[in-house]
Formats: sequence, C-alpha cells, structure tokens
Amino acid sequence: MLKREDIRIRDPFIYTDADEGCYYMYGTTALKENSMSTYPSFSCYKSYDLEKFEGPFTLFESDGINFWADRDFWAAELHKYKGKYYLFGSCFAPDHCRGSQIFVCDTPNGHFKPLSAEPITPLEWECIDGTLFVENDQPYMIFCHEWSQVGDGEMWAMPLNENFSAPAGEPKLLFKASDNPEVSELEEGKGTYVTDGPFLWREDGNVKMIWSSFYKGRYMVLEAEADSLLGEWKHGGSKFDFDGGHAMLFNTLEGKRMISLHSPNIAGLERACFYEY
Repeated sequence: MLKREDIRIRDPFIYTDADEGCYYMYGTTALKENSMSTYPSFSCYKSYDLEKFEGPFTLFESDGINFWADRDFWAAELHKYKGKYYLFGSCFAPDHCRGSQIFVCDTPNGHFKPLSAEPITPLEWECIDGTLFVENDQPYMIFCHEWSQVGDGEMWAMPLNENFSAPAGEPKLLFKASDNPEVSELEEGKGTYVTDGPFLWREDGNVKMIWSSFYKGRYMVLEAEADSLLGEWKHGGSKFDFDGGHAMLFNTLEGKRMISLHSPNIAGLERACFYEY
C-alpha cells in the first residue's frame, strides 16, 4: 500500500467507481528520475480513501509490440462511454509528431488496446492532452496544439466517430492561450504561450473548462466558459496561488466535488493534490 505523498505523478486524473466503491487514479506515471520523460507505459492506482493506494497496475505498454510510440506516455485519463472504458493518453516517438491516442477496455484497470494504428490527432501537428466531452450526443476530443509548433498554444475540438476509432469531421479552433490575459509568455519576447490539460463539463446551462498555462513561471489552473462547445469562450483567472496544474474535477463517493492536480510543477517533486472546488 502506498501513501498519496509517496507517489510521483503528473496530471492526476481520478475516476470514481461507484459500483465498486473505490477510486482509480491515472495520469503521467512511468516517469524517469528527475525528468518529465517517461517509459512507454500507462498505469493506474486504486484507492478507497484517496490517501492510500494500491498499484501501480499496468494498463498498456508498448515494449515488444508494433505500436507507433516509444516514449513520453503522458496524461492518461479514463472515460466511460456507452458501457466501454476509454483511455486517452499522449505519446511520442522521434519519427512522429507528438499525438493523442485512444485505447479501449471492458474494465477500468484491465489491459487496454489502441483503437487506431496512429494517433487520432492530426498527424502533422504536435498535440497533447486529449480529453472527452459530449455535446448533443456527439463525442469530441478536446486537445492542445502545442506551443512548441505554433508559438501561441491552441485549444481544439474534434468530433469522434461512435467507437472513437477515427475523427468524424475536421477539428475546430476554440481559443489560443494568449486569449486569456492571465497567461504570460513561456519564453519572454518569443511569443510562446502554453495550453495544457483541458477538462470540460456542463453547468448552469453553459460549457465550462479548466486548463493550465503559466504566469511568470508559475504553473496554474485557469477557467473558461462558453454557451456551447464551439461558441465564444470567455476567460477567467486562477483560484490557486501556488505552482500546480493540469487539473480535472471529480465527485467523491459521498458526492463532494473535488479538483485533482499535481503540485509543484518541478520534475521529481510532483504529487497528486485534491481540494474542494
């Protein structure tokens, strides 16, 4: 059994399993020492109280199989949709652009299989942090077009087909990182602004999003809101004044809404943190 503070993890994503009465924690788990690079695998942890965890349990690893990526397996998150469990994660290989991949399994902690031979995000784009949002019965992957390629990081929405194996249309731009005045340049004077870690939900008739970027070197969680996914996005600031981000929301087994994020954003020191939201 591991204590929460003993688990090094980035981008922690909590899936509350009400049927089993437990929580599963996904994210960037196979981290190399003092680095943001990872070994080629996704895994999860299991907990009944969000403080003590079993695991890690391997969900997917690319060693020894014909899979396009071999490193930087980042930001895994789990979504249940029409009876199946879908793992969204970002991967990289030197001869490919970084991209988001979708995997499927019948259980939240079983062996996941990739749904496509290549990432589902545009192959010529550097992309990370794909997440799921469903609007009017249409599933979308929301993902980040990386600042490393476009300078001003972008947030995009791409419709998915029914089994998530392929796009169902062209991606649409939602906003750019610099649209939020709380965001500062990653590298001063170079026009570089970061988009990371989108998470969306519907509340009070609107679509809401939390995502992460930087302000003068501090990693942070930002808020955004629109009347529909493809509508005009209005931006808000951060509720937290510490160095932490790549967040998501979940409900506890008792029904309390929480935010999950990693802090600090320093290689080697990252831990999962949970707060009421």
